[in-house]
Amino acid sequence: ADAGDAEVELSTIRHQPEELEQLLAQTKFTKKELQSLYRGFKTECPSGLVDEETFKLIYSQFFPQGDTSTYAHFLFDAFDADGNGALCFQDFVVGLSVLLRGTVSQKLKWAFNLYDLNKDGYITKEEMLEIMKSIYDMMGRCTHPSLRDSAPAEHVELFFQKMDRNGDGVVTFEEFLETCQK
Repeated sequence: ADAGDAEVELSTIRHQPEELEQLLAQTKFTKKELQSLYRGFKTECPSGLVDEETFKLIYSQFFPQGDTSTYAHFLFDAFDADGNGALCFQDFVVGLSVLLRGTVSQKLKWAFNLYDLNKDGYITKEEMLEIMKSIYDMMGRCTHPSLRDSAPAEHVELFFQKMDRNGDGVVTFEEFLETCQK
């Protein structure tokens, strides 16, 4: 019974967000916006933490016609800045601030991080193909006109033709940034 009690006790511990002042400094949200975002976050996630399965469930509601699980996994990893397998309010709001109010360079850095699946500083064709397949899966089979099975690979080839400036088979952040800014 003691072990069960300990588990219940652990599950009721609430994760508290970082101090409001710190979030004000880290994000481009006002105090009122942060408070409103926090209320919404706590309503959806009363424990204060979102695990990957919950994130996938929430995300799947936006694309009911497709399979969002793989893309949601990549997105979860991009928001999970500290890589601890759970999103706290700080992870969520810092990522959201970049996406909504960041500079072009900050947004591109965030996008590059999303595509760089193994976080080695390079986007490979294999990584980009995984992302493209997940996007096509998410959009579902009911797109018109219907897409050929080769569409993700063709998309990756076009991406690399534009992005891989020196033809070495990988895209660095500098190449990504330069091409996107053009």
